[in-house]
Order: sequence, then C-alpha cells, then structure tokens
Amino acid sequence: MLHSYLPVIVFAGLGVIVGGTLAMVNGLIGPRRPSRAKDDPYECGLPSEVTRTFRFGISFYMIAMLFILFDIEVVFLYPVGVILRAAHSVFVLVEVIVFVVLLMVALIYVWRRGALDWR
Repeated sequence: MLHSYLPVIVFAGLGVIVGGTLAMVNGLIGPRRPSRAKDDPYECGLPSEVTRTFRFGISFYMIAMLFILFDIEVVFLYPVGVILRAAHSVFVLVEVIVFVVLLMVALIYVWRRGALDWR
C-alpha cells in the first residue's frame, strides 16, 4: 500500500525542500529596500486607510456569492462523474444533464437580471 503512495510522498518532499531552499536563499542574498509603501497591507486596490463610512458596492458581494454558489455546484459534479464512470448508468447521466441545464438557467437568469454587471 505504501508503494502506491511513494511517488506522492517523494513529490511533496521535493516540493517542500525546493520551496524552503529557495525561500532561504532569497532571505539571505535578496535585496532589502524597506519603504512605507511596501510595509502597508494591500487590499485589492483599495486604499490602506479605509474609514468606517467606506462602503463596498453590492455588486462586489453579489459576484462573490455567485462565484461561491456556482463553484460549489461544480464541485458536486466530480463524485457524480466517478459514479457515472463506474456504473455506466443512463439514469445518472440524465440527472447530471438536468443538473447542468438548471445551472445554466440560473446563470442566464442572474446574467439577465444584471447581477454580473460591475457598477
């Protein structure tokens, strides 16, 4: 059993070793030019000193929620695909097609309502 996981363990170990080595070399020989602009946190193009009264537009939240919604829905297709591959069931295939059609209808509805327009 360990034999089948050996390539994954070796690949992960090499990734950690190479990544750690490059980070360490960069810390040792990389240039250091500190400035106030570099020390400020960067928040998606917004100014660092945001006041309390600053408000995000609702379109930001709408697009974020829609992305999460459709992303999670697509994640559910993977296990169904595994079952479909193993079972060769026409019923499962029809269910997946209906699911994708419903997702497309929801996407078209949201698009026509203007929720994807960045204002």
